Amino acid sequence: MSVSDRIKEMELSIPSFTISSSPFRPYVLHNNLLTVSGQLPLKDGRPLYTGRVPEAVSEEQAKEAARLCVINILGWVSHATSGNLSYVEQVIRLGGFVATGENYSNAPGIINAASELITDIFCEKGQHARIAIGVASLPFGCPVEIEATFTLEKRL
Repeated sequence: MSVSDRIKEMELSIPSFTISSSPFRPYVLHNNLLTVSGQLPLKDGRPLYTGRVPEAVSEEQAKEAARLCVINILGWVSHATSGNLSYVEQVIRLGGFVATGENYSNAPGIINAASELITDIFCEKGQHARIAIGVASLPFGCPVEIEATFTLEKRL
């Protein structure tokens, strides 16, 4: 089954993005290494979740936020590959950040939702290294931010 078929089977909708004039790039493609900047749980440019885990955002909501971050990452991968996610040769690394309350220590459990989704989509090519860190705050008050690095086939 292709990556696109798995995405359709999961009933996921990958967003289409355009590059803005911000002082940084949403991704950088160097040779066959694609690094996607940190993505937030945004839909139509607005945060779907705000606040720290677990006070304002439940663990389940934070996991949904992490999955949305992955979907947004895939939007940028799609942009970089002209819509062909099958060019992904390997997911190299996910970096996950969770805005947490003072004594909360399950940031890795939240980021597991992102790891599981990307592995479900890319199968063996989705197995990756990872970091999961609890932090005091994230942009726009979001509970989760995730960045990713991929290798792409050289024929791109």
